[in-house]
Amino acid sequence: MRRLIIDTDPGVDDAFAIALAARHPDVDLLGVTTVAGNIGIEHTTRNALNILSLCGREDVPVAVGADKALCRPPRTDDAHGNDGLGGHGYNIGTSSASVDPRDAVTFMVDQLSAATEPVTIVPIGPLTNIALLLAAHPGIKSKIDRLVIMGGGISGGNITSTAEFNVWVDPEAARRVLVVEDVPVTLVPLDITMKCAVGDEWLSAVSSANAVGRELAAMTPHYREFYRQEVGRDDFIMHDAIAVAEAIRPGILKTTPLELEIDCTDGPGSGATFADLRNGLKPPAHRLVDVALDADVDELRAFVRDELTSRY
Repeated sequence: MRRLIIDTDPGVDDAFAIALAARHPDVDLLGVTTVAGNIGIEHTTRNALNILSLCGREDVPVAVGADKALCRPPRTDDAHGNDGLGGHGYNIGTSSASVDPRDAVTFMVDQLSAATEPVTIVPIGPLTNIALLLAAHPGIKSKIDRLVIMGGGISGGNITSTAEFNVWVDPEAARRVLVVEDVPVTLVPLDITMKCAVGDEWLSAVSSANAVGRELAAMTPHYREFYRQEVGRDDFIMHDAIAVAEAIRPGILKTTPLELEIDCTDGPGSGATFADLRNGLKPPAHRLVDVALDADVDELRAFVRDELTSRY
C-alpha cells in the first residue's frame, strides 16, 4: 500500500493526477494540500474538494496552503481557464466536504508524525508548501520516504523559454527543496512529461470508461488549445499524472542522478532549472537529485489509461 500526500494547484492535469491516486486500490491517500499556482488558492482548494467528490472520495481531507510564493507576487497562467479546470469546473458537482481546519503545513506534520511507515509526498504545483514544511519542521524529514515532484525543465521551459511553470512561480521555494534540502527527491520535469503526451484515442478511451473519465476528458479542450497556440502541440500533456504514476509504481520512470541549480534572479532566466550533465569526477557542490529523463512511454501511457478506466 502506497501512502501518499498530494500537494497541488488544480489544474486540469492535476485533476487527472488526483483521480489516478484517489481511485487506486493500492494507494492510501492521506490527504491533499493546496497551493496557489495555476489559479488562486480559493479556486485550487475548491477544485481539489470537487475532484475528490467526483471520485467518490470526500473522505480524503483537504488542507489549505500558501496563497502566494515565498517572496514574489502571485503568478498564474491561462492554460487552465478561469476556473482552473478548463471552464468545466462547475459541471462536475460541488463537494459537501469542508476543508480541514489545519493549514497545509500543520496537516502534513500531523499526518507524517502519525504515520507508522514513511510517506511519499507528491508535489505537483509550486513548491511553497514543501519549502515551508522542510524549513519549519526539519525533524519530520525522516518520516518522508521521498518527494516525487513535477517541475522544472532541463532542456527548456513552458511558461518562458527557460522556465517550467511550477518552478517559475516560486523559484526560491524550488531551490530550497531541490538544492538545499536533503530529503530524497525524484524530479519529473518537462523533459519526460512532454514525451508522454496523448491524443484523441487515449482520451476517448478514458472518457467512455466511466463518469470520472468523462468529466476529466471534458476539462481538456481549453488546455489543449492553449498548448496548441503556445508550443504547437495539439495533444493532452498530462504532466502531473506522470509524477503520480511514478509515486504509485516506483521505477516506471528512468532516472539519472544530477546536481541541480535554480535561477532565482529577476532576469530572463528566472525560474530556470539547470542540471550539471558533465558527469565529471569533481564532487558536486550540492546534493544529487534523481531526475526522470526517460521511460517506456507506451507502457506509461497505458498504465495511466488503464488505471483511470478501471472499475474499482
